[in-house]
Amino acid sequence: MRVKYVLTEVLTGLWRNVTMTVAMIITMAVSLTMLGAGVLLYWQVNEMETFFNTKVEVSIFLRTDVTEEQRNGLQSDLKADPLVREVNYESSEQAYENFRKLYADAPDLVESVKADTLPQSFRVKLKDPQQFQAVSDKYRARPGIDEIVDQRQLLGKVFGILNSMQNLALVVAIVQGVAALLLVANTIQVAAYSKRREVAVMKLVGASNWFIQAPFVLEAVFAGLIGSLLAFITLVLAKWLLIDGSLKSLASLLTPVPWSRIFLMLPILAGIGSLISAVTGWITLRFYVRV
Repeated sequence: MRVKYVLTEVLTGLWRNVTMTVAMIITMAVSLTMLGAGVLLYWQVNEMETFFNTKVEVSIFLRTDVTEEQRNGLQSDLKADPLVREVNYESSEQAYENFRKLYADAPDLVESVKADTLPQSFRVKLKDPQQFQAVSDKYRARPGIDEIVDQRQLLGKVFGILNSMQNLALVVAIVQGVAALLLVANTIQVAAYSKRREVAVMKLVGASNWFIQAPFVLEAVFAGLIGSLLAFITLVLAKWLLIDGSLKSLASLLTPVPWSRIFLMLPILAGIGSLISAVTGWITLRFYVRV
């Protein structure tokens, strides 16, 4: 009987303040969507850093006047180096062919470059990408070497942008979360005030605080759960329409986002939304509303 009464009061309270309930659900959904996107982006950036760190190469560009003896000696030393995992030589002709494939959509640029203007190079993969400086110091002074480039320096700028986006998503989620919590607290206060006479009567007949507060807290939990469900649906649509749709062409650059990670967000968002709503509702009733 008590459970039936509490559930009836929850539905009545939600319908009585339907406008504020909808606003609370939408605000919660937006904040949880941003939180979920921030968490997914955080996981993805870390995965991409790990993936690309294993793929990056050290490019050793040779001078145009390098001799065959110098080139062969450098190649032998690189292959014997304990810090090096793999060495690939790229001639000027090979570099030009790769350049033509890479910029096939820019024929004017391709025509302005000749094969002999592109330097010979060695593409070196290290066993530990963090050892670039040791390799650079070791070979920089060798005759025939023009420049040594670490691809991680270029990737560092990209990951810097991704990390900024990651932090921005989390900041927006926190701001939206605070707004949602304030709206939850305000909605509960309004609901409790509109039922102040019923609450006073229940107090007189000896109803416990838990029994009186339960409908209000459950209203907040309901809004949190619906908001988390809407946030999850938004993430699913983003995965389907954006990541696997319009951004599918970037699959070679971006590591894939597995569906399992998307589905994992449902219990996470539902837990966060319901818990925060329940705690906010309980604190509001205990400290701001006399029931």
